Amino acid sequence: MSSDGPPPTCCSSDGPPPTCCSSDGPPTCCSCDGPRMSVDPQIKMAEFKTPVTKRIISVLKKENMGTPQILIPPSPCMRQLGYGTGVNVYLLERFSPMRGCYKSPWAVKKRNSKVVDKDGEFTKRLSFEAEVLKRLNHPNIIGYRSYTYNKEGTRCLAMESGDESLADIIETRQDDGLGPFPCLQILKVARDISSALIYLHDEMHLLHGDLKSANILIKNNFDTVKLCDFGVTLKLNENGVASEDECYVGTECWSAPEVIACDAITHKTDMFSFGLVLWEMLSLNPPHMDKLDFSEATSEEKTDTSDGGKDEEFYKALGTRPALPDVVLGDDYLPVLEIFYACTEADHARRPSAKQVLHVLDCLK
Repeated sequence: MSSDGPPPTCCSSDGPPPTCCSSDGPPTCCSCDGPRMSVDPQIKMAEFKTPVTKRIISVLKKENMGTPQILIPPSPCMRQLGYGTGVNVYLLERFSPMRGCYKSPWAVKKRNSKVVDKDGEFTKRLSFEAEVLKRLNHPNIIGYRSYTYNKEGTRCLAMESGDESLADIIETRQDDGLGPFPCLQILKVARDISSALIYLHDEMHLLHGDLKSANILIKNNFDTVKLCDFGVTLKLNENGVASEDECYVGTECWSAPEVIACDAITHKTDMFSFGLVLWEMLSLNPPHMDKLDFSEATSEEKTDTSDGGKDEEFYKALGTRPALPDVVLGDDYLPVLEIFYACTEADHARRPSAKQVLHVLDCLK
């Protein structure tokens, strides 16, 4: 039919649709504005949807793909957050092109490129930490994100990022000439870390093994306190005792007397270090560092007194309770002092468990 004339009456909009345009059957005329596709009346709309079985298979395939490959940029492209034995920690800012905004940042731990890892010891420790962290799930323990390679082929452990370490905050407070932390902030750290230790000791049967201010992260001005760095964690048995085959590494200044004496390691070993963290927040110094001689000496003097004098005093102090700082503390600090003294008892049997510490803190409310 010629398109120069008026539209055919069968396609007029003034009346009901003609049978030729009905969806129940194929068109019986070709007089509409354009050619119409012939549709089989037996086809239902459901047949145009993805079959349920195929959708399920598609989802299962996605779930079995494992952790997606994470692109970790070279170290110079990230801001360094901290460092440890043979490793550095960097901040990874994550931008989402799909959303056009930044996602929560990650902390990326990788081996220090300047450290020779001939036996692969640092890589093994990082892999061990990744395996431990992957199993942990607690609000006061830093979250696992990924364990992957960067462009250079170096292993990288990606974790939830904390704002600052307690050690950095202590150092800043000391530089600013301020005194001990407010009592409420110390008790907040005590509460959150004791909660994390209950989970580690009682549920996961693990000893942190290197508890100190540098391994405690503070988020949002003490809103949340999180424990990190699980590279030297030890397994505990049902009685909270580490196997004799397990080797405690830790850090000397925060080590309990049983570590120094090479005696049995238990969950109470963490509690001694826990007490010293509270002491750090009072003194604004690492334990026993006042026993070290940091004065500059000539090379000849250093040779003559390599292990004597002040250094000998420092090594004797390891595993002992440091004296309180020479500052005036109000009555509101009494709970902090009581917990500090109890946790730093020389006899591990007399130290409280993390659960007992948290019970004391709950009673203060």
